[in-house]
Amino acid sequence: MWIQTTIGFFSIVQKPEDVAGDTLTIRARSRDHIEALKLAYLQESGPIQVGGFTDYPYRIVAPRHAVEDAMTMIVAAIDYRNFKDAVGEHDPLAEEVYHEVWEVLQKLTDDGSKG
Repeated sequence: MWIQTTIGFFSIVQKPEDVAGDTLTIRARSRDHIEALKLAYLQESGPIQVGGFTDYPYRIVAPRHAVEDAMTMIVAAIDYRNFKDAVGEHDPLAEEVYHEVWEVLQKLTDDGSKG
């Protein structure tokens, strides 16, 4: 699952090595993003692993239940009217990138509208 939040962009997957321990691997392209997630919502995760991976240089592994709880807390913390504006308040680069993603995802709109 890809998830864009006000604190960062993450890819959450279950790697083969996650199955036995019922863990999930959370991957990020930005160290700041993975550190913010770990600090705010996933203290129960293992250490941040750096490098030696595919296109996500940072990752943590956390119990599935902890990731589920983190997603619940992230949703509970929503207090903004406009997501991209909320991101831009503390990370202008992420706001710019998220806007580009938003524009590309308009291609999925099946009714021809753009709003």
